[in-house]
Amino acid sequence: MVYSYLIMKSQRSYIDYSLDKRATLLALFRGTVDACDADPYLLRAAKWHGDKVSRNCPVCKKNALVELRYTFGEQLGQYSGRIKTPKELVEMESEFGEFRVYIVEVCPDCSWNHMCASFVLGDGTVRKAPRKTRTLEDDDYAAR
Repeated sequence: MVYSYLIMKSQRSYIDYSLDKRATLLALFRGTVDACDADPYLLRAAKWHGDKVSRNCPVCKKNALVELRYTFGEQLGQYSGRIKTPKELVEMESEFGEFRVYIVEVCPDCSWNHMCASFVLGDGTVRKAPRKTRTLEDDDYAAR
């Protein structure tokens, strides 16, 4: 299965979750599991930050499927867990030593969601996490 992301030069430790997706869909169609249970935050992220893909949703068959790319890593510091575009991932490859990218597909219409793939990016150079910068959340918490 081809996912809509760029092949990056430092990409390694690639894991494809297609077999797990197939098993989940079989269980869903047999009625033994409810897999269309996307969290409201995931649906909101898909609406505003998702990239539409050419694949149809495997459940409702509508052409509304979007992908999100979450980034996690110790070297990302407070920026770990953010959604990034393919262009941003290419830029991050040389800025960070190692971080993992998780690709999640979401259908906003029927709430289907599944992790498609994950891989590691980065140039391999060990770096300290960026200095924590003050955010609006920090200011709100301090005001309490």
